[in-house]
Amino acid sequence: MADYFQEMGWRELEDGEQPNHLLHMARFLIDFGHYDDYLTGEWPRLPPAASKEAVKNLQEIVIQTENKECPICLKKFQVNEKAKEMPCHHLFHEKCIITWLNQTNSCPFCRYELPTDDEEYEAFKKQKLRAEQRKEDIETLHNSMFS
Repeated sequence: MADYFQEMGWRELEDGEQPNHLLHMARFLIDFGHYDDYLTGEWPRLPPAASKEAVKNLQEIVIQTENKECPICLKKFQVNEKAKEMPCHHLFHEKCIITWLNQTNSCPFCRYELPTDDEEYEAFKKQKLRAEQRKEDIETLHNSMFS
């Protein structure tokens, strides 16, 4: 019958050998559910506000047709009224979209993300993009080998 260490694939510490405290911390985080956010690739809190530069650079257009409405306040635009256009081409009243982007960095209609001033969040987005790219590369490699 296997002992505990053999069953778990571990070994006892040698004389004078110190335990790996980072490993203990990682196990602690996993046990209390604080590590799951990073495993699933989800940002652990709400996305930050859009960068001031991105908000300032939103294009202002003049509405030329009837029957268009702001997706935030649901009021119809008047002909020749000014509106702000997101890079995803959705139109909003200036006050509506500025208020929204001061809270979060995404389009309220399609969730297109603008850049932020939060360096941690930008690094997280880059890391998530790299992980997705690695997954696609591995799948392409697998398919080229086994198809």
